[in-house]
Amino acid sequence: MSALRSGVRPLAAAALKASNRVPANNYATLREIESRLKSIKNIEKITNTMKIVASTKLSRAQRAMTDSRVYGATSSEVYKKAEAASPAEGKKLIIVSSSDKGLCGGIHSQLSKAVRARMAKTPEADIVVLGDKAKVQLGRSYANNIVLSFNQIGKEVPTFAEAQSIADEILTLGTAYESIEIVYNFFKSGISFEPVSVPAYTEEALKAAPNFSAYEIEEDVLRDLAEFSLANSLYHALAEGYACEQSARRSAMDNASKNAGDMIGKYSILYNRTRQAVITNELVDIITGASSLE
Repeated sequence: MSALRSGVRPLAAAALKASNRVPANNYATLREIESRLKSIKNIEKITNTMKIVASTKLSRAQRAMTDSRVYGATSSEVYKKAEAASPAEGKKLIIVSSSDKGLCGGIHSQLSKAVRARMAKTPEADIVVLGDKAKVQLGRSYANNIVLSFNQIGKEVPTFAEAQSIADEILTLGTAYESIEIVYNFFKSGISFEPVSVPAYTEEALKAAPNFSAYEIEEDVLRDLAEFSLANSLYHALAEGYACEQSARRSAMDNASKNAGDMIGKYSILYNRTRQAVITNELVDIITGASSLE
């Protein structure tokens, strides 16, 4: 029996020394580690699901974006040939095309940063915000400049009817704006986007265009054309922004899933080491107790 004790004691001492190297003191019990590990696994399931949903929505968003670019490019070509330009002076309106949803990286903050840069040059400009995310960010600095805001933006693929409704609400403000600028996120690739702006020409700007008379458009139609120009530009901005949002959300959820996977691996190792240390300590206590009884 003494030989057995002499063989067990070095083994127990080595096991106890190994258990002391485990950072188990960061957690009170194994149950806390297990609870944390379970929470991270649930987060990984959620982020993976959101990534799949964003990937599904992205394909529809890109189709809508491609369709909107046809209308946007055609209108831009017409106004370019007519040499239409917004006057540098006069009342200015900035329309910010954002959305209500988050969890899509820095897409909203980057858009708000671009608007702040424009407001630094024209601090008296009015702001119309599409989406609550940009409204909250811009409201901290330019709450008095926000004259109109819209929510429930970005839930589904934008339509021209939705853009037309927004344009009608903007026109009912009753302010004679000399210049209207729409700021939105432009889709460059699946992982790249940048804030850009597009002008929406007013009736007066179209009348002042040097080559606009070549289209032989009657003056009583110019008002309708200006309203269509605003709605068309809004539709283009909403479609581009929606595609950027879904792409950014897919990338953000993919990164979140990878980070969760790394944390699951680390916590699994910690859980196993701590569990092994607890078992080893219990064995040491049992062996020590048995030895003391002899």
